[in-house]
Amino acid sequence: EAGRRLRAEDLGLAASVGLVSLPVRAPLAVALFSTGDELREPGEELPAGAVCDANRAMLSALLRGLGCAVSDFGIVRDDEAGMRAALAAAACDCRLVVSSGGVSVGEEDHAKAALAALGGLTFWRLAIKPGRPLALGHIGTERGAVPFIGLPGNPAAAMVTFLLVARPLVLRLAGAIVRAPVAWPVRAGFSRRKKAGHREFLRCRIERGGAADTTPVAVEAGPQGAGILSAVARADGLVDLPEETVRVEVGDTVPFVPFDELR
Repeated sequence: EAGRRLRAEDLGLAASVGLVSLPVRAPLAVALFSTGDELREPGEELPAGAVCDANRAMLSALLRGLGCAVSDFGIVRDDEAGMRAALAAAACDCRLVVSSGGVSVGEEDHAKAALAALGGLTFWRLAIKPGRPLALGHIGTERGAVPFIGLPGNPAAAMVTFLLVARPLVLRLAGAIVRAPVAWPVRAGFSRRKKAGHREFLRCRIERGGAADTTPVAVEAGPQGAGILSAVARADGLVDLPEETVRVEVGDTVPFVPFDELR
């Protein structure tokens, strides 16, 4: 069907009936950059207070995994005029602009103001954890409006919000059918308190209950801070705690979304 992302078995099926070509969409052209005076390229010397830019490498791999053609615009410094220039340049030849950082409430977070000057802001901030400082809008160009996604600067938050919010938009713009990810019921191998009114996504790995009990158990893959990428790297997916949940006890049933459902 139109909009299906081709897999190895689809190509084999096409070959089995003698097809030598299939009509496909052109790759979605995506501009990508990071923001922050504290960021340095991996391999560069790190002065006091500086960190390596992990987000571009991670987000570029996620976008390419979805079939996108990625243009890397590097690191943009914390300056409103520079941010406006970067957004305008990125929107010239691409159909989507993705950035990380600069969308929070700090004095040096200029993406929101720059976007308002160039186009418009659809929404800013979500009641989720991690990933509250998330922006979605558009940049005006001669070709029309180009969508913009501003992801949080903290790497774990950038990863989670890309998978949950940016990925469906990327797939729709690329012409693909978007299906909701399947969440599986598993047992909680942790206890946790949370505030009502926001949705929380825990980075967890799946273990077995024991030799006589093969029920999947979700265990936190590490500290759950928004900047801690190592827990994401060790995780198998996300435990989705809804707004009304305020406490989880060991043994409770919780919904678990495998990363395989989100790539």
